[in-house]
Amino acid sequence: MAFVKLLKNSAYFKRFQVQKRRRREGKTDYYARRKMVRQDKNKFNNRKYRFVVRFTNKRCITQCVYATLRGDVVVAAAASNELTHFGIPCGHKNYAAAYATGLLLARRVLKKFGLDEKFKGKEELDGEEYHVEDEENEQRPFKCILDVGLRRTCVGHRMWGALKGAVDGGLHIPHSTKNFPGFKPAEEKGAESEYDAEAHKERIFGSHVKEYMEML
Repeated sequence: MAFVKLLKNSAYFKRFQVQKRRRREGKTDYYARRKMVRQDKNKFNNRKYRFVVRFTNKRCITQCVYATLRGDVVVAAAASNELTHFGIPCGHKNYAAAYATGLLLARRVLKKFGLDEKFKGKEELDGEEYHVEDEENEQRPFKCILDVGLRRTCVGHRMWGALKGAVDGGLHIPHSTKNFPGFKPAEEKGAESEYDAEAHKERIFGSHVKEYMEML
């Protein structure tokens, strides 16, 4: 028998460092979290808010969270099963439900900080690009960073529905339209990309669900 080099010897195991518990469980992307939580030195102890979006098998959960040394603190939360009280008895995990949940959270957060009168959000729902920071106000808008967890940020995903709802509700979340439904990238180099707001509006109103139900 040929000589086989022992790679994982006792020295290897003495120096082996166990990963963090939530990394071992496959629940947290610490590379992404570190970037979202890290605060500038000159802004020490200032809260850096995150707009957290998670999907389960039955519902969509949104939270406004900031990190401390003890752990994350939730400022406000909204889940899509609460939409039952607002006239949506079922379909709590589709794009339309995600939008409504994001909108509900945005209004709750602004009300908690007493900003609901100053930042009304978007009056008319048309799917067009909207940034609350572009409007002229004496006070700066409430800023959050989108936290999607381990989800892939693919075009047209439901998480963008929750983001759009929160933005239309009056929160300042840095984003662009390139991941929204209805966006078409430029086919040639130098050409302009297109964003079909009407297609996004139909998605928000759940037209795709309606068409599928009619087909059945």
